[in-house]
This record gives sequence, C-alpha cells and structure tokens, in this order.
Amino acid sequence: MALRIDDISINTIIGNGSAIKGNIKVNGFVRVDGDIDGNLETDGNVIIGENARIRGNINAKSVIVGGIILGNIFADENIKVLTKSVVIGDVLAHKVQIEDSALINGKCISISNDEDYKVATSKYLQSRAIIDKVSL
Repeated sequence: MALRIDDISINTIIGNGSAIKGNIKVNGFVRVDGDIDGNLETDGNVIIGENARIRGNINAKSVIVGGIILGNIFADENIKVLTKSVVIGDVLAHKVQIEDSALINGKCISISNDEDYKVATSKYLQSRAIIDKVSL
C-alpha cells in the first residue's frame, strides 16, 4: 500500500482551548486538542490529544486517543488508547491497542480478518439500530 501525503501531514487542527459544537466532516489527517460536542468523520487518521474532550462518535482510518471520548470509535485500520485516556463507548477496528491505566467502558470489536470483521461490524450496527430505536 502506498503512503498518501495525507497520511503524514496534518490537514486539520482543533487547538487547545477551542470548542466546536456540531458535526465535523473533513478530509485527511486531523489532530484534536480542544473540545468537540458532535461527531467527527474523516477518511484519514485522527489524533486526540491528552487535553481533548469529545462528546460524539468518531469515524476514521485510524485513531489515537490521548484524551476523553464519550462516544463510539469506528476505525478502518486501528485504534490505540493511550495511558490515562478514557473512552466511554464502543470501539471497533481491525486492531485495538489499550495501554496501561487507560479506561474503556463499552464493547470492543477487534478482528484482523477482513471478512470476519465486516460480519461482526454488521451485526453490531444492526443491534445498535434496534437499541437506538427502542430508546427513542
């Protein structure tokens, strides 16, 4: 697989002290050091800094969590939850790494085989749709 320029250069930065309310959809690599109250979606990588707080879901190619996430994380490739990070929500990726002293309160789906991952993800999304519909 060729390395895209977007894989190594940060396209979007949400700086420390910044606060965004609403969903964000961007292309490429994103770094978040501020607060987001909404969903974050990108086709690239995401780094969540240690002071960042996100209340919403994250959809990305890969995600590194250093802060606090109240929402689900979906990554096509991998998720890494660093020491002292908190994820209150589900994590789904081909590969999930959780360092010491990190906290995840939710379901974790981590399957390297692509076909098995797609089946498990599909079942998860179907169950979430039912749960979300019932809780309305």
